Amino acid sequence: MAKTIKVAAIQTAYGEDLKANIAKTERFVREAAGKGAQVILPSELFQGPYFCTTQEEKWFGTAYEAKTHPCVVAMAPLAKELGVVIPVSIYERDGPQYYNSVVIVDADGKQLGVYRKSHIPDGPGYQEKYYFRPGDTGFRVWDTKKGRIGVGICWDQWYPETARAMALMGADVLLYPTAIGSEPHDASLDTAARWRRAMLGHAVSNVTPVAAANRVGTENGQVFYGTQRVDETDSVLAAADTPYVVLLGPPALTAAVMAALPDRAPDSEGDGGGVVSVLLIKQLKRLLLVHNTPALWPGAPTQSAHSC
Repeated sequence: MAKTIKVAAIQTAYGEDLKANIAKTERFVREAAGKGAQVILPSELFQGPYFCTTQEEKWFGTAYEAKTHPCVVAMAPLAKELGVVIPVSIYERDGPQYYNSVVIVDADGKQLGVYRKSHIPDGPGYQEKYYFRPGDTGFRVWDTKKGRIGVGICWDQWYPETARAMALMGADVLLYPTAIGSEPHDASLDTAARWRRAMLGHAVSNVTPVAAANRVGTENGQVFYGTQRVDETDSVLAAADTPYVVLLGPPALTAAVMAALPDRAPDSEGDGGGVVSVLLIKQLKRLLLVHNTPALWPGAPTQSAHSC
C-alpha cells in the first residue's frame, strides 16, 4: 500500500522584525495544520530578510545556538500542540562557527537533530560564504512521527548527490527550504526554469516527491521567484504572482494537488505572500517497482526497466 504524507509549504515575505516573522510563520503553520498538513515547511532563514545579498558584519549577531534559537523555541511547542512536523531553518552559531542549518522538530515537539547546509553559494546576490561554513553533518534523513523525511537547504537542491543520498537512506519525501530568485549581476538571466528542471530530475531519478518553500516578493532589489512547480511534465501549479509550493511528482498526483490548491488573495499584510497549500504526497516507490504494475504516469519505470 502506498504511504501518504500531507505536506504544506509556506512561502511569503519577511522583514527584519524577528518576533513578527515568527508570529507570521506561526499563523500559517496553524492554517496548514487546520487543512490537515502533517509536515509543514517554512522557507529558508525565515527569521529575517535574506541578508546574504551583501557582506555586513551586523548579521552575525542574528545567529543563535540551534537548540535555543528563537525560531526553534517558538516552533517546538507549536509542533507539539498541533501534532505536526516542522523543519525549522535557522542561522546557527556553534562556538566560533556559523552555519545555515535546519532543525527538525517532530510532532511531539522534540528536536530530532540538525542538518547543516553542505553547498554554499558565493556570487552576486548570494554571498553566503561570508556568513556560513560548509556543513559538517553530512546528508541526513529523520524518522518522524509522520514519515521519513530528507531535508536539504536551497543551493543543495542544485546537486544530485543531495537528493540521491537522502533517497538511498529511504526518505519518503525530499524537502528544501529555499531563498532563490533573480541574478543581480545580470537582469537578463532567469534561472527559474533551470532550478525547476534540476528538481524535476531529482524527483524522477529517485522516484521520490520533492517539495520546496521559497520566498516571494522583492528584497533590496532582488526578486524571489518562489514559483510553485510541478511534475515530470514540467507543468506549473500556480501563477507567478502567488506564493508557491514546489511539488515534483507524477502527473496524477499533481492533478489532484492542483484541484486542491486554494484560491487565495494576498495576505492581510499585503505582501503578496502567505498562501499555504496542503499537498498529499503519495510515496510511490514500492508501487513502481512491483512486477507487472502498470505505469502510473507516462514514461514511469517498470520492473523490467529496473531489472536490466
